[in-house]
Amino acid sequence: MNLFHHQSVNVSRHGFSRRGFLQTLSAGAVAAGALNFRDVMSLQAEELRKQGMSMILLWMAGGPSHLETFDPKPEAENGGPTEAIDTTVPGIQIANGWEKTATMMQDIALIRSMTNKEGNHRRATYQMHTGYVPSGSVKHPALGSNIAREIGNLDAALPSFVTVGGGRNDNTGAGFLGVDYEPFAVNTAGEMPQNVTSTVPHPRYNKRLGLMKRLEGEFAGRGGATNVADHGTVYGKASKLVLSPDVEVFDLESESNEIRAAYGNSNFGRGCLLARRLVETGVTFVEVRHGGWDTHKDNFERVKKNASDVDPGFATLIHDLKQRGMLDKTLVVWAGEFGRTPKINANTGRDHYPRAFNAAIAGGGIKGGQVIGKTSDDGSTVEETPVTVPDLLQTVCRSLNVESDKENMSPLGRPMKIVDGGKPVEQLFA
Repeated sequence: MNLFHHQSVNVSRHGFSRRGFLQTLSAGAVAAGALNFRDVMSLQAEELRKQGMSMILLWMAGGPSHLETFDPKPEAENGGPTEAIDTTVPGIQIANGWEKTATMMQDIALIRSMTNKEGNHRRATYQMHTGYVPSGSVKHPALGSNIAREIGNLDAALPSFVTVGGGRNDNTGAGFLGVDYEPFAVNTAGEMPQNVTSTVPHPRYNKRLGLMKRLEGEFAGRGGATNVADHGTVYGKASKLVLSPDVEVFDLESESNEIRAAYGNSNFGRGCLLARRLVETGVTFVEVRHGGWDTHKDNFERVKKNASDVDPGFATLIHDLKQRGMLDKTLVVWAGEFGRTPKINANTGRDHYPRAFNAAIAGGGIKGGQVIGKTSDDGSTVEETPVTVPDLLQTVCRSLNVESDKENMSPLGRPMKIVDGGKPVEQLFA
């Protein structure tokens, strides 16, 4: 029996509408007694997975200055030596050092009005990743873990959530969602993950797994069943990856010299190339980290060096995704935990400043070539369209068709939404 016969399913501009699917299926199959609620939710998740949506977070750990990235103020008293350069979109200028990004501005939307109150690295990083301020009573899951749970594929050999590179890595774990949704960490892009080699034949590897299971069985019998279960889950996922041909996705040598050069000869550039390969192979969420943005001293020289790594990686990632027809289904977000003070300190640096900072976003149904919000002439305050952290995360969920108000039960028995508060920035989808 065709459950959708003579019924219409609501299709959004991004594809399949989750709410429409649930309403349609509930009215048909559930009313007829064909499926229970668990079946409905399972099919709903499967439909989302079929859309193949994914996200790449380019994380600028330490807090990049908006004045030296995408909101330059060369005429301001504290603008420093930074110059504004034209982009491919008339009227939109960004800071010098970002020349390659400027060529892709038609596909990138700039948010110049990010604003927050958290000026501590750890707390702000936690909030930007989870949507919640830190709490001693609960470890909130990172958005990457929530998205992996909602639209990732647990049965795939590759993990749904991968982090690449160094920088601050606080609070990017699964929290109370459990080990199934922990990120798979790749320390250095371009190298095979640690302990993943072809030097151990598969039969020998399987014998080792068998020995480990016997040892775990003995430990479980002595009261360690919970720990063994978690350990077994982690090793089971790792083993599936090791034994799968998909593990070759981590080897960048198959890419042409031309494309590798375009991404840039840096760990970040290689991380962006790996991110493209990962989402192309079915990974749902990839975070590529670049550290060194905590520029309390020598701000201008350090940002110049950072931009030389990030600019080619960011721009080429957008171009590569677009050329491969993947940009519409891949959301790319460039952001850090906060910005830097408009005032230049005695060490030629800029200090922490959450009051006004910027972010960049592309793909995933986002309309590029536009600027959201405005800061004052000196860059110290948001004058138009303030965008909060919850607003940004709501926008991410809107792009990926993830229901942001879905509740997960915390260990304390408290239901917690994926994103608590905020509203999507509608102009980004106009």
